[in-house]
Amino acid sequence: MIYRERHVLGEDAFVEIVVWRVPRSVRSSSHRLKYRLALVVAGECVLRYDNEAGKGDHRHIGGVETQYAFGGYEQLLSDFWSDVESWRRRK
Repeated sequence: MIYRERHVLGEDAFVEIVVWRVPRSVRSSSHRLKYRLALVVAGECVLRYDNEAGKGDHRHIGGVETQYAFGGYEQLLSDFWSDVESWRRRK
């Protein structure tokens, strides 16, 4: 594990970011990071970026899953926090 952090955003909301460096890329990913970044509100994961083996890099926004073009660690964090802020503005 190279990074693990939890940010409390409100009484019922938090972000959890976990990133590992792995010896080989996860199946269907082209880099050596395994990650899970999630926004949880009222006990429900409403936004998640991850790279599950076989699925590659993707994100979940609500019930919709889309591919994610991984552009590096810093870009991953930037994109995730941008989506977190967009989601929070909508609510």
